[in-house]
Amino acid sequence: MLEMFKGYRGEALTVLKKFNIRVWSETRVDTTRGNFKGIVLPRSENDDDRHLVLKLATGYNVGIAVNTITNMKEFGYKKANYKIPEKEFPMTKGKPNIKLFGTGGTIASRLDYRTGAVIPAFSPGELYGAVPELADICNLETEKLFAVFSENMGPKQYKILANAIGDEIRRGIDGIVIGHGTDTMHHTASALAFMVQNSPVPIIMVGSQRSSDRPSSDAALNLIHSCSAAAYSDIAEVMVCMFGPTSDEYAILHPGTRVRKMHSSYRSTFRTIGDIPLATVEKDNIKPLKKDYRKRRNDRNVEIYPFFEEKVSLLYYYPNMHPDIIDSLVDNGYRGIIIAGTGLGHVNKPVYKALDRANKKNVAVYMTVQTLWGYTHMFVYETGRDIMNLGVIPAENMLPEVGYIKLGWTLGQTDDLKKVKEIMLTPICSEITEREPYNGYLILQGGIPEVEDFLKHFHK
Repeated sequence: MLEMFKGYRGEALTVLKKFNIRVWSETRVDTTRGNFKGIVLPRSENDDDRHLVLKLATGYNVGIAVNTITNMKEFGYKKANYKIPEKEFPMTKGKPNIKLFGTGGTIASRLDYRTGAVIPAFSPGELYGAVPELADICNLETEKLFAVFSENMGPKQYKILANAIGDEIRRGIDGIVIGHGTDTMHHTASALAFMVQNSPVPIIMVGSQRSSDRPSSDAALNLIHSCSAAAYSDIAEVMVCMFGPTSDEYAILHPGTRVRKMHSSYRSTFRTIGDIPLATVEKDNIKPLKKDYRKRRNDRNVEIYPFFEEKVSLLYYYPNMHPDIIDSLVDNGYRGIIIAGTGLGHVNKPVYKALDRANKKNVAVYMTVQTLWGYTHMFVYETGRDIMNLGVIPAENMLPEVGYIKLGWTLGQTDDLKKVKEIMLTPICSEITEREPYNGYLILQGGIPEVEDFLKHFHK
């Protein structure tokens, strides 16, 4: 009996019993606000007892207030199976061999109707079951290294992933794809860019903003685009491959150290900051947007540097910041601090003493800018020059998150602060650029006439 009404209680359970409606039944629901047809889904155990959940034919779920229901009629029953079975990937002689590493995230997830949450659930083999078109592109080997959301990715996972990539490249793989949650994808991309150097093949991170059971999911297209790029792109760098526009037209390859997630839910959430992307990708067409990129090679040589010091912090400056924030990091043994400062790289005077103390304790402190676009120019104003005199080093135009990753990676290799500075300020993979192109900073402001005119003639 409990299985028939799984998750329902109180008012909602009373209504289901009144009309003799089971969970998973195909049901017509008449309400004071209209009529609906769909499958009655299990109720999340954490939700209220005043609604039932219906999956419509469109694939979307809708909550219906039980006090609006006037009648319910079951016209079918089919318990849904949201688990996609794994399938062995067919291998075709002559096609590029691609390795897909699974780490978790929305591209490899499903909806858990017990809690109503999206959880990591699909193995990489199940991804092929969901996207059979991948077999038209390449021979795909899969390996699930982790099954975590991206907020749980960190130095331990970075190192394992870097070593696994190195092993696959030496074994002769033609390209690497990494399924990853989007929230911290730019952190991991940056870490891999420093840890995996001089790769002869593309290393492409991919995720999705919307889970695979949603009609608007971008998971399938993102996988198709990323595997196409890994198989056929001439660009041998660590990259992020995600939607370009919000429509299903093409993907963009972003450089691993200049990319950032910029919207919580848009499918076109990723942007290249301070530069332009490397390429656009369609299933049968990869169009480079730049000429200066590392090219694919036929050798199997790669350099792996799996280092990371975990006692590094990223500090976002805010007005009225107190020195105890910095003091606490120093007192707790932190060896490096990245500050995202205001303007050209500034903080308030009350923290100066704490910065001086950090410097005397041999803590490496570097300044980035919270504007994201642009360079730290701490010699322009007296404030910046004073801060530099306290030992804070401007980090050029490194993004704050990239600065954090690079400082952790650098301190994982050496305690010598002179060597740390040399590594930090020496460009390795476009984390520091000589200049930002004129179209490297482009933000359209909605509402103004010229932008509105543009949006009428072009897609978002």
